[in-house]
Amino acid sequence: MMTNKQTAREAAKKRVQEIKGYYSHITIFVIVNGILYLLKTGMLTSLLPKAFPKESYYYDWINGNILIWTLILIVHTLIVFRDKFTFVKKWEQRQIQKYMDKDNGETHK
Repeated sequence: MMTNKQTAREAAKKRVQEIKGYYSHITIFVIVNGILYLLKTGMLTSLLPKAFPKESYYYDWINGNILIWTLILIVHTLIVFRDKFTFVKKWEQRQIQKYMDKDNGETHK
């Protein structure tokens, strides 16, 4: 049986892992998209093997990649820092109350 202290420790450990994963996500985002952007601008062309296409239009997909990944990162931010955004917390509380009320209503029928 877990005590309150053990439960709190597990929750804190899970939270630290969430935040750590978020910062890893940002680091990978910056590195990968930085390299892709440098590739698109032609700054890395001299480092590419001869068989690689050098024309910039081959790399037009990079803008879409950065946009989509940015949107994913925004969602990840909202999830990880959900307690900082009160509107998310209030929505969660309303949903919990709604389902509790619904369950209560079904139990008393």
